[in-house]
Amino acid sequence: MGQITLQDVQKSFGPVHIIKGADLDIADGSFVVFVGPSGCGKTTLLRLIAGLEDVSGGKILIDGKNVVDTPPAKRGLSMVFQSYALYPHMSVRGNIGFGLKMAGLPKDEINRKVEAAAATLNLTPYLDRKPRELSGGQRQRVAIGRAIVREPKAFLFDEPLSNLDAALRVQMRIEVTRLQKQLGTTAIYVTHDQVEAMTMADKIVVLNGGKIEQYGSPLELYERPANLFVTGESALQRGAATIGVRPEHLRIEREGAGGWQGTISVAEHLGSDTFLYVDAGPLGMLTARYIGELSLHAGDRVSLVPDPQRIHRFDDGGNALRG
Repeated sequence: MGQITLQDVQKSFGPVHIIKGADLDIADGSFVVFVGPSGCGKTTLLRLIAGLEDVSGGKILIDGKNVVDTPPAKRGLSMVFQSYALYPHMSVRGNIGFGLKMAGLPKDEINRKVEAAAATLNLTPYLDRKPRELSGGQRQRVAIGRAIVREPKAFLFDEPLSNLDAALRVQMRIEVTRLQKQLGTTAIYVTHDQVEAMTMADKIVVLNGGKIEQYGSPLELYERPANLFVTGESALQRGAATIGVRPEHLRIEREGAGGWQGTISVAEHLGSDTFLYVDAGPLGMLTARYIGELSLHAGDRVSLVPDPQRIHRFDDGGNALRG
């Protein structure tokens, strides 16, 4: 079991409040992603769950038991860090099985667990290699294997892919997601990358300034953002202080077709998509997405017509207006 509940969790360093009362229910077997800008508190919150930081207030429940006074090694969690933190003098086999060896497990049981994890992670041919003989992706898989063999209640990932190049990040993102579904183990994953959050998560926690702004499925956050921060960072006639529209919900027309008039500053032609960055005068810079190729270029005048059913409205405080 790996159900994790936070009840008014707080963390302060002297007079500085980092986590300002977090309440969260993470279901057993779910993949939850903490996302937000640098300094928002996502890694601190993960470290509080792991026991690597002491809470200043509130409770952290793992399968119903409050663990705020329980040391990290007794919480039944495994953490995968941004740095691989592998022992350079040990083989892949030694690195994966090191924690089990320190726990005093019999050698044959260690070998069985290590070989099973290696098979799951496609590391069997590399068990006798040293970390310096591996690629970045292989090293990260070794770090994940070291976590798997402990058979934890939950995995805690702290930006594990940020040291990899773009192509390898995509590959590892798929592998981590597949692995979590295969194992059925609860996972909490910290990232600043919104694409990682949207593609990997069952549920996303959006953090800002130490507060949870919204918690829900990727689709819920995309279609019903709770406030301006969650959206990604003419309104008065729609009964709102501010309105927002996703780039793909703007219809691109030639100038004079209604909507918002502007001049294309930059056109990005990606083949599968065309992104237009349009200077709309007092409305500022607007981004529009067209699926496919569109023969428009910088300097062209266009009209951007919003889908009236896809307009998000916000009040003076930046909170979403419903209905």
